[in-house]
Formats: sequence, structure tokens, C-alpha cells
Amino acid sequence: MSMTDPIADMFVRIRNAAAVGKPTVKMPSSKIKVSIAKVLEDEGYIRGSRVTDTGPGKKELEVELKYYEGKPVIEQLHRYSKSSLRQYRGKHDLPKVMGGLGIAIISTSKGIMTDAQAREQGVGGEVLCFVA
Repeated sequence: MSMTDPIADMFVRIRNAAAVGKPTVKMPSSKIKVSIAKVLEDEGYIRGSRVTDTGPGKKELEVELKYYEGKPVIEQLHRYSKSSLRQYRGKHDLPKVMGGLGIAIISTSKGIMTDAQAREQGVGGEVLCFVA
């Protein structure tokens, strides 16, 4: 069975695992999911991630969630651009999440990065999600 929106599935799995206090969450791997996990790790929202080989042609991404005083570090994780309605922004129109307290993850021609990094490099792109 194929998924309509694998990135939204990733976010739902992370939100659900964080809501019940699970230390890790597993999901099917893809290059974009690994890139998003890398951005979340670099920004301090998750402890880490790793890709494991589960069989011929199948890989699994395991994300280690981060908690602070018993509460998940990721309070909000919302998909912005959807498969049914893509949301693109130029370098001058990139959103600021919670006045700069959160991040927006942007898919640019130079790779997946945060809104601050995209502004710094002077590129726009598809706004994938908001994280706070």
C-alpha cells in the first residue's frame, strides 16, 4: 500500500510517539525524511536518528526523541505544504515561526534547511513544516 504523503506520516508518527512518551519512533526511510531528521537534530528538537537496513531494498528510519523535564521538546509539528496544495515562498517571504522561537523547514534548491539558513543563503523554496 502506498502513502499519499509520507512526510505528513513522519510528523504524525513523531507527534504520537512524543504524546505517549516513547523514547524512539520507527518509520520507512527516504532521503527527504533523513534530511528533515538531520535538520531537527541540528536544531536540538530530537536526540538523533539512524537508518537501518531491514531487508532487500527496505530501509527504516529510527528517530530518538528528546524530552525536557518529562515533556517533549517538540510541542508543535505541523505540515504546511501538502501534496494537494504546495506552498512556495521566495527568499523575502519566508515565514517566521512564533516570532523566531520556532523553525520552518524549507526544501530549497540547495537542500533541506531552516528558514533562517534559507534567508542567510538568499534562497526560497517549498515550506514543508513548522516546528516549535
